Amino acid sequence: MKKTDKMIGAGIALAAVAAAATYFLTGKRGVENRAKIAAWTLKMKGEVLENMKKMNAVNKEAYHAIVDEVAVRYERAERVSAAEMKHLKDELKGAWGHISKQLVNK
Repeated sequence: MKKTDKMIGAGIALAAVAAAATYFLTGKRGVENRAKIAAWTLKMKGEVLENMKKMNAVNKEAYHAIVDEVAVRYERAERVSAAEMKHLKDELKGAWGHISKQLVNK
């Protein structure tokens, strides 16, 4: 892989991470999200973002796999109800639409 290809890939991944972070905290429900965010929720979203930075290719399937993987760890480690976790996973997976639009724009 050429150096320029790697740079382009890194730029796209960074754009996806920035889009996800922006959506989570400033989207349509950003004020509501910030008011409701518990410490574990913020840590989980941060971990999803960190894992996105490590991705070579940013696509829906890989993003959903990251969300599922991180959610499993938080279900075990944190005292989270199944309903709360389902809601958060749905929210994170639903953010893909916004993230993918930002990737297309970049």
